Amino acid sequence: MPELIVSLSGLSDDLRRAPEFAAALDERGVALTHLLRPAAAPAELVDWIRERLGRGDAMALHGYDHALRPRGNARGRRGEFAHLPRHEAGLRLTAARRALTALGLRTDVFVPPRWVASDGTVAALAEQGYRILADDSGIHALPSGSVEAARVLGFRSAGEHWLLAAEVAWTIRRGGPVRINVRAKDLRRPGRAEAVLAAVDTALAQGVVPTTYRRHVPRAA
Repeated sequence: MPELIVSLSGLSDDLRRAPEFAAALDERGVALTHLLRPAAAPAELVDWIRERLGRGDAMALHGYDHALRPRGNARGRRGEFAHLPRHEAGLRLTAARRALTALGLRTDVFVPPRWVASDGTVAALAEQGYRILADDSGIHALPSGSVEAARVLGFRSAGEHWLLAAEVAWTIRRGGPVRINVRAKDLRRPGRAEAVLAAVDTALAQGVVPTTYRRHVPRAA
């Protein structure tokens, strides 16, 4: 049976609309996976996540400070863990774990900023005992090396309300899991929270089972 995983990110900058969205998922029996950047997490957010964890939500480490790195001669910048070698990734993961511990939180699930992790990051995660890596292309069980291919769905540009529902329907036909990520800024934009909830309702009506990254175990390849 396909599974449904809904994650929430970007809350370090704006927590205002998250409680209402989480309550709407509670009514549907759908838990959230909170993607947390510990280096700049405000106390209000930490307290709210602790309360949500007590309700059955999960949490994933979402990088350390989201420092962007230049692409060399190419234009633009890349995500914090997108091209790190093993040693440097390990140092940043250690710093992130210490920051989490200082907040009274812990997790063995990692979601890289921008959903991209280098091979060095994957090796460092396994060394430090992380069990799950969720990137843009799938969910990796680090102890076994198995991976379940499934692209993360969300809003990449304006006017994609209809596309999210279509992608969810296609993923269910393919066999899932259905992965939806919602950013704090999505909750501020008209129609996006409603579009996510409509897609969740569609998935639930087709028998998809709600879960979190913490509870999900990828099937062997």
